[in-house]
Amino acid sequence: MSKLKEFFAAAGTNPMDRIQTAIERIILYSRYILVVFYIGLAVALAIYAVSFIFEVVHLAEIAFFPPGNKNMIMPVLELIDGALVSGLIVMVMLSSYENFVGSFSDDSLDNSPEWLRRLDPGSLKVKVATALLTISAVKLLQVFMDREQFTDADIFWKVVIHVVFIASAVFLALLDRISGHGYHHHKPDDKKSDEPPPSL
Repeated sequence: MSKLKEFFAAAGTNPMDRIQTAIERIILYSRYILVVFYIGLAVALAIYAVSFIFEVVHLAEIAFFPPGNKNMIMPVLELIDGALVSGLIVMVMLSSYENFVGSFSDDSLDNSPEWLRRLDPGSLKVKVATALLTISAVKLLQVFMDREQFTDADIFWKVVIHVVFIASAVFLALLDRISGHGYHHHKPDDKKSDEPPPSL
């Protein structure tokens, strides 16, 4: 009851002020809905880890019981692709929670990556674009390693998509760099303000 009194006292006696305060609180606390998405990504990561184990078992079967002339390069590339996708999921989960929901506690950050606190939404876009570019490069390498399974049109469009990923990553990196320079450009220069005026 005391909390309700404090709420209405802070909002004022005007009904419109109370409505505005309630709307602002609903919008603010609605960010916790994002936790559902991050938990869903964690579940997807666990499922993906199980499928990764099956890929490792399949690789072991090829290594110890080779079926004909099948080599190990393609299965290894699949494992690399899985590791890159898993890292992308973890990066999106951690940095998005930190940026959009709330800061992790000090106890939770004891064993956390060092980049977690430094990754803002702009840098996150660059990191995601770079990760997608790397995944696309691995996929393209798989295509060239298994050339006979694809037509020339398929290879052409996969190369075009890869080039688009490269252009997107470069554009986002330049945009993030320009935004950073713009911030520092308007920052006041403390050294000049501390200098005494020139003597006449």
